[in-house]
Amino acid sequence: MQNRGRWMKLATAAIAALWLGAAALPAPASAAEKLTVFAAASLKNALDAANAAWARESSKEAVASYAASGALAKQIENAAPADIFISADRDWMDYLAEKKLIKADSRSDLLGNRIVLVAEKDKAKPVEIKQGFDLAALLGDGRLAMGQPKSVPAGKYGMAALEKLGVWTSVESKVAGAESVRAALALVSRGEAPYGIVYQTDAAADKGVAIVGTFPADSHPPIIYPVAMLAESKNPDAAAYLDFLKSDKAAAFFAAQGFTILK
Repeated sequence: MQNRGRWMKLATAAIAALWLGAAALPAPASAAEKLTVFAAASLKNALDAANAAWARESSKEAVASYAASGALAKQIENAAPADIFISADRDWMDYLAEKKLIKADSRSDLLGNRIVLVAEKDKAKPVEIKQGFDLAALLGDGRLAMGQPKSVPAGKYGMAALEKLGVWTSVESKVAGAESVRAALALVSRGEAPYGIVYQTDAAADKGVAIVGTFPADSHPPIIYPVAMLAESKNPDAAAYLDFLKSDKAAAFFAAQGFTILK
């Protein structure tokens, strides 16, 4: 019995030693945490390409979720998990800044853009966009596709331009307000609306439409895409990813889609 008791003590000590040894060993490396980016819908083509380059260069993955800037800002306000936000206007970034939902020192203006009038490619004819141009007559019984003028940045820019040109009141009742600029683009591309107001970068991304006119830059506020890290982000790669977005390597992808690079 004494031998058996001694053996049990030795066995228990050995097991304890094994557990202690295992605890002292470093934990196996887990898969790298994915970086989540909330980005304006108009960025999709360029940012997908930039994210692919980031993955090749860093062996890290950035996953983008695209929608209207306002919809994304509201999701962030409601605690949706994300690391980076890229808005299509300053207003929605300001909205989050006021609620202290971004890291203020990480914010910068990344890109610029233009708004254009598009038509289905097979029916496209040039339109001179100037003070008082008769957009209502061009639309006829059709609708003007654009982002929701009260919330979607492209729609807000479009409404501002039409107001400045003295055209808004004549077409307001004909507006088909879409949930995002890409949704407005699709209405024109599918022939469901004869004309639409979108970013020039969106027009370049859809072979089903053609630009028929460009709105004067002074007819609307400057189109600025700010970027920032979210206050709740704990991802260690977020800062490096922001630096990459501002690099010449990433700039090439944005410029290829027609964005203006802001430095």
